Amino acid sequence: MGRAESLEGKMSTQDPSDLWSRSDGEAELLQDLGWYHGNLTRHAAEALLLSNGCDGSYLLRDSNERIGLYSLSVRAKDSVKHFHVEYTGYSFKFGFNEFSSLRDFVKHFANQPLIGSETGTLIVLKHPYPKKVEEPSIYESVRVHTAMQTGRSENDLVPTAPSLGTKEGYLTKQGGLVKTWKTRWFTLHRNELKYFKDQMSPEPIRILDLTECSAVQFDYSQERVNCFCLVFPFRTFYLCAKTGVEADEWIKILRWKLSQIRKQLDQGDGTVRSRSFIFQ
Repeated sequence: MGRAESLEGKMSTQDPSDLWSRSDGEAELLQDLGWYHGNLTRHAAEALLLSNGCDGSYLLRDSNERIGLYSLSVRAKDSVKHFHVEYTGYSFKFGFNEFSSLRDFVKHFANQPLIGSETGTLIVLKHPYPKKVEEPSIYESVRVHTAMQTGRSENDLVPTAPSLGTKEGYLTKQGGLVKTWKTRWFTLHRNELKYFKDQMSPEPIRILDLTECSAVQFDYSQERVNCFCLVFPFRTFYLCAKTGVEADEWIKILRWKLSQIRKQLDQGDGTVRSRSFIFQ
């Protein structure tokens, strides 16, 4: 058995997180890639990139769908997008490209690839987010320590945190008073759906609080394709996407947001609701 055949056998049986092939026949560890974050969760990746990344920051992490599938999490302007990277055992695929080695894969990112999705948003991958970041080793001393409740047990200690679930892109919106259609830039973050005049506008035209939304559904009443609506007590908002896939994505994540809100309310979460604001 030759060296190439031996390496091929190792590649097909080893965990792809441990070994990716190089074209020169040597082995390289994926673990040594500075922006590979292992089993970092989707929520943690979004929190990390939104709080400390910038437009074009990205990281690679394990996908929870199956072995050999990875997620590239990318920071856009006001959201984090996730793309699949598939390891086949002999190469890995990303977007329209297939790479035979980790070296070729990394070289592709070194050249700052431009990628886009169904939303039409284009992102230049410029800043790999490192797994290890130096922070000062400083700790606070506890000076006050008392219990604010009594009689509780570990069953009362339920970890909770709001999901981020970000998305952004252009949608065409029907006006409230004048029923004309205008294209606006929409951003979704936590329970707020904002729309702006365009992607470069610093201030939103309006902020919609999804805790006030009762339904998200496809709409066929406006004689437009790829149309859906958001039902609020004070108004129904009609929106249209460029493609059916994009409309499906918006409906899917908005419905998921509503289900999470209802789940929190059923659990008695005391989250304060905000109002939907219009900016003049």
